[in-house]
Amino acid sequence: MSLLRKKSVTQILSDAAEGDSGKLVKTLGVRDLTSFGIAAIIGAGIFSTIGLASYNGGPAVSLLFVFTAIACVFTALSYAQFASTVPVSGSAYTYAYVSFGEIFAWIIGWALILEYAVSNMVVAISWSEYFTSMLAGFGITFPKYFATDYGSASRAYELVQQAKQTGASLSDLPESIRILADAFANAPTLGGLHLIVNLPAGAVTVLITALVYIGIKESRTASNILVLLKLAVILLVICVGAFYVKPANWSPFAPNGVAGVLSGVASVFFAFIGFDSISTTAEECKNPQRDLPRAMLYCLGICTVLYVLITLVLTGMVNYKELGVSDPLAYVFQKVNLDFVAGVIAVSAVVAITSALLVYQLGQPRIWMTMSRDGLLWKRFSTIHPRYKTPSFATIITGILVAVPSMFMDLKFFVDLTSVGTFFAFILVCGGILYLDANGLSAQAKFRVPYINGKYIIGLAFLLVFGYALTGANVLQHMEEKPLLFVFWAVWAVLAVQGFRHNFSLLPVIGVLTNLYLMTELGASNWLIFVGWLAIGLVIYFSYGYRKSKLAGRETISS
Repeated sequence: MSLLRKKSVTQILSDAAEGDSGKLVKTLGVRDLTSFGIAAIIGAGIFSTIGLASYNGGPAVSLLFVFTAIACVFTALSYAQFASTVPVSGSAYTYAYVSFGEIFAWIIGWALILEYAVSNMVVAISWSEYFTSMLAGFGITFPKYFATDYGSASRAYELVQQAKQTGASLSDLPESIRILADAFANAPTLGGLHLIVNLPAGAVTVLITALVYIGIKESRTASNILVLLKLAVILLVICVGAFYVKPANWSPFAPNGVAGVLSGVASVFFAFIGFDSISTTAEECKNPQRDLPRAMLYCLGICTVLYVLITLVLTGMVNYKELGVSDPLAYVFQKVNLDFVAGVIAVSAVVAITSALLVYQLGQPRIWMTMSRDGLLWKRFSTIHPRYKTPSFATIITGILVAVPSMFMDLKFFVDLTSVGTFFAFILVCGGILYLDANGLSAQAKFRVPYINGKYIIGLAFLLVFGYALTGANVLQHMEEKPLLFVFWAVWAVLAVQGFRHNFSLLPVIGVLTNLYLMTELGASNWLIFVGWLAIGLVIYFSYGYRKSKLAGRETISS
């Protein structure tokens, strides 16, 4: 069937070596790749969401980081095997092309476009917030109407007007609402339209895009410097904070039980997903088959240790009930009268988010480049700049698609857009390893997921866990509230049967089930947006990619 036509590893490597894309500069080593991974993983999360997770779960959230990292390892191992088998820049898109066929590759590629672009919009808007806060710390006031979006400001203004009409006290409204309302009221106008735009978000995206356009060497150097600064500050926080830890604050260790700890699983999980961005730079690695797997595992290990230590220090310095703030690291040091350290943290937050933006902005164009090289996107996207040796057109389009929405759209609007595509990509990558194993293709890999025979384990675990779930109160009601749970159990049952027949490797199966279960926690809005985005993508595929695909041309020649 044409929709499921697959590319062999040999074809993919041959296509990568042909044309302009074969001119990419191979300059990255394992240290650079690890640096990229750390830059992507340790972004805004360690300066913000870690506080809310600790507030809900207490000191036990440190264990949640360990458990989540272990869950991510199953996916990272699968990525690592694919990266050593197919060392090209398409990430999960290319891996799906090898294992499941063209239509699945397109869906994943289209989902990755959404994931990377929207992630960068979120990061750019977050950068703007931290940047203006940092300026305020130095006594510089940046006009709020030039550092927010129109929708948020106008809604806040309407709330204030409603409060005035009802005679309610404005002090009852959150301070953030009052600040946004003032921004709307004080914004300059043109023809009656309030001029409100998030200039810092757009500016930093343009600057980072320019850096990525200029070259991989320059991007590598900038990333390494930013990561070193970021790690230095995090180690400063850990070392200084350790002297202010009161062990009594660690008791109770899990004040809200397992439910409280797991309430932060979504934010904690997304703190780790940046490792897949490393695989997008495969064609610029000196030795991708050796260095990509190492870098993925190194950055996961380093970041896990740092997250655990930071959590223990935070919950040890103050009671977990005080950590429900947007800037927990700065807050705890202000509590112990170390304002200088709090100031350093404010600056380092800007550095941390800048490095994350750089990595994601680097990865997006290379996925487009690979899809274009396969004929699924317009040829222009695979154009390589003759001087800078970067995918120039794809980089410019990426910059425009990130900068413009980030200046005018709300942060909350984008947060829901990244989830489904990310999990879907992870599931197909883990499932792809099962395909490689079943068809004897894993023998080509220089790195392999450690094999543990799941012949009996997968089915036995299914019977035990499903049986336990049936004994729980309101389990059917829970499944009605989250219909995707039916899919989760059905997939597990199928994997149990197929695992028994084909001796499936256990670790990729755990990766599939972990990501699929986390997908069940996503809201309906995530799915509606993803389905809409997927529909747009399928229209483009069937109107262009299906006919222009290189595999379609080869089918015509062979017939």
